[in-house]
Amino acid sequence: MAQQEVWEKEYETGTLVSKDDQPQAFMKRYIRRFTFMSGKEPSEWRVLDLGCGTGRNSNHLASLGADVVGVELAKNALDLAQKRADEMGVKVNYIHQSIGEPLPLEDNSFDMILDITSSNSLNEAEREIYIKEAARLLKPGGAFLVRALSLDNDKNAKNLLKLYPGPEKYTYIMPKTGIVERIFLRQDFRKMYAEHFKVKKLQQFATYTPFEGQPYKRFFWFGWFTKLEE
Repeated sequence: MAQQEVWEKEYETGTLVSKDDQPQAFMKRYIRRFTFMSGKEPSEWRVLDLGCGTGRNSNHLASLGADVVGVELAKNALDLAQKRADEMGVKVNYIHQSIGEPLPLEDNSFDMILDITSSNSLNEAEREIYIKEAARLLKPGGAFLVRALSLDNDKNAKNLLKLYPGPEKYTYIMPKTGIVERIFLRQDFRKMYAEHFKVKKLQQFATYTPFEGQPYKRFFWFGWFTKLEE
């Protein structure tokens, strides 16, 4: 089954993804931090939300006055994002396509680009395009915020790699969903972005991810990147 079908099924069943309409707490913290660091209010930002899902971050940023573009592969998730935007009375330019393909957007046009555990389902060829596109689209002085799955210290991730190996290195297929996920060692995560970005911040954190009502401890990387040319 193609990953678009897999993700549309996932948004129907909600095995892994949240249908919460509010942004994550860490996202609110980084919005405040970027406001301080950039010296610009959200109403002055243009934001690209890669893999925007049901629009929890896109719609929130739009409610703060930001000019937001959201890109999502799953059509049913995008429809819900648009419905929520309409209900909130905010405007977001939602685009239905993979983030592993070239995007119909202008160079150096975004102050902030978000990838909140979205590129983990790309294959290596798609991931190369995604990184090049993010570098092309981010303004000098902008922030590329990435959350990705960590292999370091994660016993559950190591177990998934062993029991449900995926088609490429460091990938597994989530049981009962068909979702392919890529996980990263610290050095691999840094290296992947190093050709086009420099690291402003890189940290590992743990949280509990629900699966069929059972919480599992998972580790993530959070990277804050800027354009390498700066």
